[in-house]
Amino acid sequence: MYWKKEKGFTLIELMIVIAIIGILAAIAIPQFAAYRVRGFNATSQSDLRNMVTAEEAYFADKQTYSTTTADLTLYGYTPSNNATGSVVGSNATSYSMTASHASGDRTWRIIGPGGIIQ
Repeated sequence: MYWKKEKGFTLIELMIVIAIIGILAAIAIPQFAAYRVRGFNATSQSDLRNMVTAEEAYFADKQTYSTTTADLTLYGYTPSNNATGSVVGSNATSYSMTASHASGDRTWRIIGPGGIIQ
């Protein structure tokens, strides 16, 4: 008699593949969440850099630093979605600003002019 050879996967092979996919997903999902938080933090850091640029443009026109972010919007600063930037303090010779994102886990600060974003 001639028997045809059956083709396909056994139940064990399918269970092993599903287990491997589950392990990979268990590793990838937390990493993906961490990458998203890093992206949100980078967005707020970029916003702070844009605020510094607008603050220096404001100073070039007025010979003093702005006390509000509303003034900075006139000089090109546009906050990103869900990002918050604020001028903490300023006077005729210096400024202090912060920026953060609602979904991030970090608040960036700078004391200027010429400060380093921390």
